[in-house]
Amino acid sequence: QVQLAQSGGGLVQAGGSLQLSCRVSGNLLRINSMNWYRQAPGKRHEKVCGVTSDGATTYIDAVKGRFIISADYDAKSTYLQMNSLEPEDTGVYYCVVGVDVKNGGGVDEYDEWGQGTQVTVSS
Repeated sequence: QVQLAQSGGGLVQAGGSLQLSCRVSGNLLRINSMNWYRQAPGKRHEKVCGVTSDGATTYIDAVKGRFIISADYDAKSTYLQMNSLEPEDTGVYYCVVGVDVKNGGGVDEYDEWGQGTQVTVSS
C-alpha cells in the first residue's frame, strides 16, 4: 500500500511565499512522476505542475515564474515552492504521485493522491 504524507500550506498575504512537501512511503516498485494539483473553491481539480523521473518539469501558465517543483526520487519526496502568491492561488493542494506497484504476477500503474492541504492567500 502506498501512502503520501503532505505538509506545509496555510494562510499568507498576497505576494508572500509558502512551501508544500510530500513524502511517499509504502510498498512500491517505482515512482514515475510527482505532481501537484489544486482545487479552488467551486472549481474542478487542475494540475498545477509536475516532474517526471528524468527531471522534466511542466507548469500551467498561471504559475510559471512563481512556482517551482522539485523532487528527490531517492528520498521519495517532492516539494512545491510557491512565491508571489495571489488570491487566485487559494485552494486545496494535492500531491499526486504516479507509481508502479506489484500485483500478483504483474504490475499496476496508477496515481496515488495525498490528503490535500489548504492554501489561502489573502488580498
